[in-house]
Amino acid sequence: MHIIPVIDLLNGVVVHAKQGQRHQYQPIQSSLTASTKPLDIVKAFRDIYTFDTLYIADLNAIQHLLGTPSNHRPIIDNILETFPDLTIWIDAGIQQASDVQSWHHPRVKSIIGTENMRQMDDYLAIAQGYSEHIVLSLDFMPNGYQGPSALLQQHQDWPQDVIVMTLNQVGAQSGVDIATLNKVIRLANKQRIYAAGGVRNTQDLAQLSTMHVHGALIATALHSQHITGADLCALHSVDAKKPE
Repeated sequence: MHIIPVIDLLNGVVVHAKQGQRHQYQPIQSSLTASTKPLDIVKAFRDIYTFDTLYIADLNAIQHLLGTPSNHRPIIDNILETFPDLTIWIDAGIQQASDVQSWHHPRVKSIIGTENMRQMDDYLAIAQGYSEHIVLSLDFMPNGYQGPSALLQQHQDWPQDVIVMTLNQVGAQSGVDIATLNKVIRLANKQRIYAAGGVRNTQDLAQLSTMHVHGALIATALHSQHITGADLCALHSVDAKKPE
């Protein structure tokens, strides 16, 4: 299973994302490091496991905050330079193809969140030009799917990697939304499905593996050490023994 750690950036520091309530996010409190600086957090993650991909939510860019830096590009460039073997999935509130182009880098993929798509044509304009450089995030809240209904149904237009983002579960340590994941798995063709929101421990990861979920995005469970580097090494060992 492909495990991707997540950091949420707000005004230059890493914050604790919880249930999509962005106005309430506070600086992260981690058992891995006392720092809230992005580079320190990434180093702390890499000290416990050699993650090859990092998900960054740039909350300044997503929320278009006035009176603040428009995005965290210098910080993200520094992470890319410090870790030359690391790929970054950047969630920066992408709404159009020019937004993807502005983040172009051989080791960066842009997250296309359905909550940011006004209509299907907006997504298709991005996918047709940048299919190899994007990851689709199907965004769900308690009241259901957020985005163009056609985008949820037309799996033939999905890129290779698709995230099932259950925002209400993020940071809540409440377990993954199995029902929503199963709905998307039934819709998918050959896409690689990633779970985001609610992963608490290795038992949750094992359950996702039995569902043939390709990977998971996690943050809180790493900071609390409910999932450790040893756990991830053991998981990798089990995956390596599975038949192709």
